[in-house]
Amino acid sequence: MELRHLRSFVALAEERHFGRAADRLHIAQPALSQQIKQLEREFGVDLVTRTTRRVELTEAGHRFAEHARTVLGSVSRASADMSLVASGQAGRVSAGFIGTATYDLLPAAARQIRRQLPGVRLELHGELLSPALLTGLIDGTYDLVVLRPDGVARPDVTVEVLRTERLVAVLPDRHPLARRERISLAELSAEPFVMHFSGHRSSMHEHVLAACAAAGFRPEPITEVGETATLVVFVAAGLGVALVPEPVRSLTLDGVVYAELADPPTVDLAIATRAGDTAPAIRQVAEIVTAMSRRRAGD
Repeated sequence: MELRHLRSFVALAEERHFGRAADRLHIAQPALSQQIKQLEREFGVDLVTRTTRRVELTEAGHRFAEHARTVLGSVSRASADMSLVASGQAGRVSAGFIGTATYDLLPAAARQIRRQLPGVRLELHGELLSPALLTGLIDGTYDLVVLRPDGVARPDVTVEVLRTERLVAVLPDRHPLARRERISLAELSAEPFVMHFSGHRSSMHEHVLAACAAAGFRPEPITEVGETATLVVFVAAGLGVALVPEPVRSLTLDGVVYAELADPPTVDLAIATRAGDTAPAIRQVAEIVTAMSRRRAGD
C-alpha cells in the first residue's frame, strides 16, 4: 500500500464515480481501477460495489475511507511541520544567559521570540556564569549562550560580540558617595568588595580585579557570590560595594544605588553557538537575540 493508493481511494469515495475521480487525480481511469483492485486484494475484502453509473462503498469501504483520511491528514500535518522546522519556525532551542543579560536582554528576547517564532519550544536558563555556560554549550546542554567572550577561543565554538558594556559601581544607599552621580574607582580603594566567584569560575571576577588594579589598588576583603542578584542583595545589606555591567541597573532593589564611574572600564557581551550547528531554529533564535541586544544597546 502506498500513499497514492490512499489518495486514489479517498477521491473515489468522495466522487463515487471512476471517471470523475480519475480526472480529479489526473490519471487514467483504468489505472485508478487497478489501484482499487490492488487494495481489495491486499485486504481480502470488497471496498466498493461497481455499477455502470455509480460507485457505492461497502461497509469495509466506509471504514477504510476513514482510516485513509486520517493517514493522509497526518502526512499533511507532518509535511507542514517539517517545512516549519526547515525554515526555523519550529523546533527546540535551549539558551543560557549570564546574570547581566538575564535582567535586560533575556526578557526582551523571549517576548520577541514568542512573537516571531511561536512554534519554537524555547528553554531559557538565566543567572549563570560564563565558564559554566561554555561547558554547557560544548556538552549539548545549551544550543546557544550569552556570555563574556574572554578565553573562548575554540575551533568548535562560534562567538560573536553583541555589545560593549560599561561598569558601574553599586553602593549601599547610606554610603557617603551614594548621593554622587559619578565617582572615581580609586575612591572605593578602602572599601570591602562583593564579587563573583574567583578561580576561573567567573570571568567578571578577573575584570573587576583588573579595573581596580588600573585604579591603583587591590580590593580587600572580598566576599564572593555566584549570582549577580545575590551580589546586589549583599551590597544592600552593607557587606561591601561592587562593580557590575551597566545593564544590571535594571535590577532595582531597596538599599542600593548605582553610580557611574569616571573613565569606566568596559566588558564585552557575546553570543556563542557550536561551530557547524546549522539547525534553522537555533539560527533564528540567535538572530533575534543579536538584534534585541544591539537594539537595547542603541546600535
